[in-house]
Amino acid sequence: MIALVLAIVTLLPMTALAEPVIDSRAVQIQSTRTAPLTIDEVLARIELTHPLLRAMGAERTKARAKILKALGAWEPTFKSYSQVERYTTWNLTTAFDIPSQHTGGYNDTTVQVGHPWGFRVESGLRSGFGDAGNDNRIAFPSEVLATYHTQHFYYGGSFHVLRGLMVNEENAQFQQAELAGPQAEIKVAQKRQDLYLAGAVQYWDWQVAVKQAEIVKRALAVAEERFTQIEGQAKRGLVSPLDVIEANQEVQRRREVAIAAQRKVEYEQYKLSLFLWENGEPVAPRAEWAPEFQGETPVPTNDEVADYKVEAKEVRPEVRDLYIEAKMNNIDIKLAKNQLLPKLDIEGGPQPNFADWMVGYQYRVGLHAELPLFQREARGKVMAAEVSQQQWALKQRYTEQQVTFDVDNWLSAQVRSRDRVTAATEALRLAKTLEEGERTRFNMGSSSVLFVNIRERNVVQMAYQLYRAQADYAVARGGMLWARGLLSKPWPTESLAKYGNPLTAAGMNGYKRPGRD
Repeated sequence: MIALVLAIVTLLPMTALAEPVIDSRAVQIQSTRTAPLTIDEVLARIELTHPLLRAMGAERTKARAKILKALGAWEPTFKSYSQVERYTTWNLTTAFDIPSQHTGGYNDTTVQVGHPWGFRVESGLRSGFGDAGNDNRIAFPSEVLATYHTQHFYYGGSFHVLRGLMVNEENAQFQQAELAGPQAEIKVAQKRQDLYLAGAVQYWDWQVAVKQAEIVKRALAVAEERFTQIEGQAKRGLVSPLDVIEANQEVQRRREVAIAAQRKVEYEQYKLSLFLWENGEPVAPRAEWAPEFQGETPVPTNDEVADYKVEAKEVRPEVRDLYIEAKMNNIDIKLAKNQLLPKLDIEGGPQPNFADWMVGYQYRVGLHAELPLFQREARGKVMAAEVSQQQWALKQRYTEQQVTFDVDNWLSAQVRSRDRVTAATEALRLAKTLEEGERTRFNMGSSSVLFVNIRERNVVQMAYQLYRAQADYAVARGGMLWARGLLSKPWPTESLAKYGNPLTAAGMNGYKRPGRD
């Protein structure tokens, strides 16, 4: 008997293993906080500080960069070109001194501007210098003279008449770059809804782990109290030593379960900390911050579900992204069909060669016509673009059906989890009734420790099932918001203002409307 008591006393200090393990991240959080952590705060902090959402917000700046790059095709360009020639004349009919050496040259200072419709213009001054121009041997038309007789105005340009008129590669790239802005917003919305849903699911998993840990800790406390009681009865010879061993075994079993439950709480809180950021560091929530599960909400009606499906097809980022891709592909189709037209370009301007300059100021006008006989390249581009359009149409049809399925799926999850909560609540009530009855029988001597332990284990198991069903019901409610596309929108500003500055939120950084300088 003495050896049995010594063994029991040796095992008692093991209770300390169930205490929570707190690392530096958990210590750095608000240690004096008493308010519960709500789902509203979790989603607000994701919007305010989450690094992945901030990284995706940089897509807005990338979209603006694409527009600036596309606008560079028609960038006003300042040009300055100089050319100098040293030559000797041997013309016996016109030269005054035979032979004679001369130096001549010119400088073109112009500004060139392009337009998305496919034409370019260039204007400026051409200034001659050297002894060849100063002795007035070069002829200049009087209508283009500037400040002196060897300086005149410079005009030039080119224009697409058929192929490239209004529809050309530069203009197509610019139109697609303008769509990069809405596409960036869609990417941000996609990342936001994914983080919101993942953060909400993790929040409820953490809440379940905390509640389950509380249940097993209370069960452990009950077992330890019963063990102390039975141990005292055994010393007085009122119960068998085997009952002491039975009670101690149950204590050790529940202690092991409590330690595992505490490990589960710590694991879930570390995972949840990745959605709660403060000063650039994740914040691990404390177990005492876990609130109670919310009550039941009305299930959507058939009319509301039909409206949800229409809303999902318009709001969900997956569908909106396909619309943008289809618009980009339409631009490719227009460009490809434009390539089927004959090439007919008109260009004109001063002669750039030095020999023409020395003879006199001359303009040139050219007409460039070109038509491939079989149009293989253009027809291939049209074919590829039209096939891509068919692919986007099929993807769009599938995605619309998918978002419709998501609404039905989360509605089913909400209804079934609600029914599970009802059934689990009743099962827990009955399990507690049996537990109380068995405990009363044990106190009257009509039952044994084994049956009491079984009843208490059943209560713990039913509490597990209830908490899991409540968490699944909360997940289903959040999943319905996700299916409707509501989680792709920024969290309300009034909620963000409680936990940070909405103007510097992670999901709002970058250029909201990328444009041009």
